[in-house]
Order: sequence, then structure tokens, then C-alpha cells
Amino acid sequence: MEYDAFTDASLKMMYEAVRGALEADDEFEANGEDPKFRVRSTAEWKRHASNLEAEILKRGLQIDIIDWTRGQSELPL
Repeated sequence: MEYDAFTDASLKMMYEAVRGALEADDEFEANGEDPKFRVRSTAEWKRHASNLEAEILKRGLQIDIIDWTRGQSELPL
């Protein structure tokens, strides 16, 4: 996808859509249901979000970065 072809607003909207799908999946799982979007288990979702982040930051726009850890600490490398 050519992320540089999108407007600032479009990039932010797509990024927030990823966040929304992730939050929805987390809610489904919290309720004992299967996630509908499978954001955490599909690498393409994370790649898409990463590409959006890169373009957004390249443009100097501000966003709240998606927390992929569910608030858990990550082990140091």
C-alpha cells in the first residue's frame, strides 16, 4: 500500500480503525468469545499499523501509539 498517497486525516482514521478492531477483539475474548478480527494473531494487521505509524510520524503528526502488550510488561531483549 502506498501510505504516502493518503491524506493526514486518512492515515489517522486507518490507524484508529486498527486500534478499534484490536479493542473489539480484546472485548470479545474477555467475554469468552472468539476475536472477530484476529488483530493480535494476524501479522498483516501489525504490519499495517506499523506502516501507518511510520508514515504518520514521518509527517510529524501526533498519535497515541497502540499498546500491543495488553498493558503487560515486556521482557528486555
